[in-house]
Amino acid sequence: MQRIIWLTSSSKNKKITKVGNTLLLCAVCIIKAMKIKVVVHEAEEGGYWAEVPAIPGCATQGETFEELLQNLYEAVEGCLSVDVSPAQLNGDERVLEIAV
Repeated sequence: MQRIIWLTSSSKNKKITKVGNTLLLCAVCIIKAMKIKVVVHEAEEGGYWAEVPAIPGCATQGETFEELLQNLYEAVEGCLSVDVSPAQLNGDERVLEIAV
C-alpha cells in the first residue's frame, strides 16, 4: 500500500511517498499563474486572431473564441519555452536561471 504525505512550507511543498519500506522525497515548487495581456482582433475572413504584446512574435488565431483561447495557451507556452544557446562567459560572469 502506498501512502503520500504533503508537508507544506511557505514556498515549497515536499512530497513524501512511502513504497514498501522505501521513502521517496520530491520537492515541488508552487507556481502562481502568470498574468499576460492579450490583444484580440476579429479576423476579416471570420474567426479571431490575437497577439501578446509582451512577447514579440507571439500570435495565434482561432475559428471560435474558445479555439482562440486554447491556441493562446499553446502559443504563449511555446514562445516562453524556446531553447537559447548557452552564453559564452568571460571571466567572473555567471549564468542564473530564475522562475517567474
